[in-house]
Amino acid sequence: MNTNTVSLPPTLELSIDLTDEQFFQLCQDNSDFKFERTATGELIIMPPTGSETGDRNADLTYQLRAWSRQNKLGKSFDSSSGFKLPNGAERSPDASWVKMERWDALTQAQKERFAPLCPDFVVELMSPSDSLEKTRAKMREYMDNGARLGWLINRQQHQVEVYRLHQEVEVLQSPQTLSGEDILPGFVLDLAEIW
Repeated sequence: MNTNTVSLPPTLELSIDLTDEQFFQLCQDNSDFKFERTATGELIIMPPTGSETGDRNADLTYQLRAWSRQNKLGKSFDSSSGFKLPNGAERSPDASWVKMERWDALTQAQKERFAPLCPDFVVELMSPSDSLEKTRAKMREYMDNGARLGWLINRQQHQVEVYRLHQEVEVLQSPQTLSGEDILPGFVLDLAEIW
């Protein structure tokens, strides 16, 4: 009986040369996993989140969607939505939002694939297995590619890093709410269920 086991990291990063069509099809054929691709073409494979993180992310997405439906200023997206950033990376923020004018400028075919743009607003909700360093790098990538506001929510440390265009990152300790500022006018995220 072979008792050898293979220990894999929680997130796999592989160098595989895939066309955009092959990458899209890989994502469609393997919906139990979350795939992203870096600007240099490195494939990142992430398992589904744990139930607790999924519950908190659902609350985050729910609050953003409710606000977005009321004002119709743009479209909100959950963690399964992919975007092809201007630098070529294909990313899936945990929650995101795009201004309606930018969304409406896309063709129907572009909307059905990974939209070729960076959302105006992005959120990454860290799960226990996420690397803070890699999540921060992803947030910087969003900002470098056109995001105007971003929140990195670190539940374990009860911190939120607020990313704003052309500004230093602001670190908030245990905030109860977060404001969408002028990017998401009137949106206030209640963090009670997320902490």
